[in-house]
Amino acid sequence: MSLRSTSVASRLIAVACLAVFSGCEKKSSEAPVLRPVLSKLVQPVSGTVDYFTGTVQPRYQAELGFQTIGRMIARDVNVGDVVTKGQKLGSLDPTVARLAVVSAQANIVNARAVLANAEATLERKRALAKTGSGTQVDLDTATASEQTAQARVTQAEASLQKAVEQLGYTSLNCSYDGVVVSWSAEVGQVVSLGQTVVTIARPEIRDGVFDIPDDRIDRLVPGSTFQVSLLVQSSVRARAIVREIAPQSDTTTRTRRIRFTLEDPPDAFRLGTTISLAVARPEDVHIDIPPGAILNRNGRDNIWIVGADSKASLRPVTVGARNGDRAAVTFGLTSGDRVVIAGAHSLFEGQSVKLLQEDQP
Repeated sequence: MSLRSTSVASRLIAVACLAVFSGCEKKSSEAPVLRPVLSKLVQPVSGTVDYFTGTVQPRYQAELGFQTIGRMIARDVNVGDVVTKGQKLGSLDPTVARLAVVSAQANIVNARAVLANAEATLERKRALAKTGSGTQVDLDTATASEQTAQARVTQAEASLQKAVEQLGYTSLNCSYDGVVVSWSAEVGQVVSLGQTVVTIARPEIRDGVFDIPDDRIDRLVPGSTFQVSLLVQSSVRARAIVREIAPQSDTTTRTRRIRFTLEDPPDAFRLGTTISLAVARPEDVHIDIPPGAILNRNGRDNIWIVGADSKASLRPVTVGARNGDRAAVTFGLTSGDRVVIAGAHSLFEGQSVKLLQEDQP
C-alpha cells in the first residue's frame, strides 16, 4: 500500500471517531443523568413536643406476709381478684401451731392443779398456826408455794394466749379493701417471718408514673398540670398533676421517676395500663432536618436545595442544637425550601435530580 493510501485511511478513521464523539456529546446533552434523591419540604417550628410513656399505678399498696414461719398450703385468691377487709388470702400448715396450743392448754391444767393444792396447803397451815400447832416457818413456806403456783398459772395462761395467736398467724387476712397485684410465694414453699407473700393495692387512688430523662424535667414542677391519655386510645384522657419528683436520677438510665395525681380518671385507666404524656417544649424559631442532610465543607455546614428546575444547589446554613435524629437550622432556610435528606454526599452543583415517590413534604 502506498503512503498516500495510508494517509487517506487515517483521515477517514479520524473523521469517524470525531463523528462518534460528537454524537455521544449530543446524546449526553440531550439526556442528562438524573440522580435519585429523597427530599423534604421544610417548615419553621417554634417548639417541640416530647412524648413519654408511663403506667397507671396505685398510690397505696402493701406487701403482706405471715407473722410466723411455716410451709404454705393454700392461696385463696388470684392476681387481679378484688378482696375485702378481713378476707382470707392464704394459709400455712397449722399442725405445729395447733400442737403448741394443746401443749399450752395442758400446762394450764397442770398449773391450776398445783395452785389448788398450794391453796389447800396454805389454808391448813393457817389453821394450825391459829391453834398454835404449826410454826410460822411452815406458814411462810406454804404462802410462798401458793404465790408461786399462782404465778405459774398466769404464765401458762399467757403461753396459751400466745399459742392461740400464733395459730391465727398461719392464716393471712387482708387488712383493707383492695386488689391483688402479685404473689411472691407458691404453695408448698416454706416462708420465713415477715417475708413478702402477696401485694395488695388500693385501686381508688391511682397515680401516673413516668421515668423522664434529666434534661427533660425542667417544665415538670410539683403542682403543674398536664393531660395524659391511653397509649392505645389517645381520645381517653385524664387530668394529671405533678405530685412527686424523685430527688435523684437512676444511675443506669439517668431518668427520674415522676408521679402524677390522676384526677377522676376514666374506668379505662386500670392499674397497669400504659399511658402517654405530652410535654410542650418552647424553642427559638428554627427548621428541623435530619443530621444526614448536612454536608460540612471547609468547616461550614451546607445543605443541598432542589430548585423548581429540579437542579441541586449548595446553600450554607447555620445549625443550632443537634439532638438524636434531628438538627435545628436557625439560619439559611426559608419555609417551603426542598432539602435533600438522602443522597447529599454524591451531588454536585447544578446536577439534575429525580425526586423519589417516597419523598415527604
